[in-house]
Amino acid sequence: MRWRYLKDRGNTAGMKAALIFANSLFFLMLIGLYYKSRPILALKSLSHLLGSSVWLPTQGQFGFYPFIVGTVEVTLIAMILAVPTCLLAAVWLAEYSSRRFREALRVVIDLMAGIPSVIYGLFGVIVIVPLVRDVGRALGRQTTGYTLLAGGVILAVMVAPIIISVSVEVLRAVPMEARETSLALGITKWAAVRHVLFKSARHGLLSAVVLGFARAFGETIAVLMVVGNVARVPHSLFDPAYPLPALIANNYGEMMSIPLYDSALMLAALILLVVVGVFHMVAHLALYRMEKGS
Repeated sequence: MRWRYLKDRGNTAGMKAALIFANSLFFLMLIGLYYKSRPILALKSLSHLLGSSVWLPTQGQFGFYPFIVGTVEVTLIAMILAVPTCLLAAVWLAEYSSRRFREALRVVIDLMAGIPSVIYGLFGVIVIVPLVRDVGRALGRQTTGYTLLAGGVILAVMVAPIIISVSVEVLRAVPMEARETSLALGITKWAAVRHVLFKSARHGLLSAVVLGFARAFGETIAVLMVVGNVARVPHSLFDPAYPLPALIANNYGEMMSIPLYDSALMLAALILLVVVGVFHMVAHLALYRMEKGS
């Protein structure tokens, strides 16, 4: 009995240590990136770095404003394109489609979620970029197609499986009694979806959108391949941009002999980590509130 007791205590301690280690990784990365970012933060204020538009590493000028604007704008374009489409698709799958069709389509959605980013990037180069170039020229804009819009479209395609999958599960979790009661009052099925299902599942749907936003905000390879990578503030959908993930992927490991270059890239990674971490926390809190309410 004593051996069984010690074995149980050892297993419990091991699982607890594994849990603590897994949860401490985020904070370890946060501390490590901050430590590596200290040299540039010691010479220039954070407000100056975030607000400056001048990016001339050879002259010691590291302005992150164009990269932050490019990251935010390409992510917002992706969410504007993806969120309405994905939510409507999730409603149709959860409420209108047959179970057999829903399960079959779920396999396709899971397959899309597992496709490597570089494949999406190649699809963007082959299909999206020429399409954007033709649309821009039809509107009187001379563009190569490697633009903010191309990055937003490819990101919308990438985040769609996440938003649809989570949204379907959330809508299916709403009790059947809520549907039956609303339909018994004589309202249409679409009215029941709008006024009952969306209200009951609003926290879960919000978490699906936030998770998609976090994925889009930190995406690297696919965006790097289609967005143009020009370090200036984009002023239209047909201008090139340079998001923070692309900046890090393009430059880390090269020209590290330039003073503060390594520290500047670590600061860019720190900004990304903080933003994505905050959005993931918001998503988990929303799901917790939904579960607690249920």
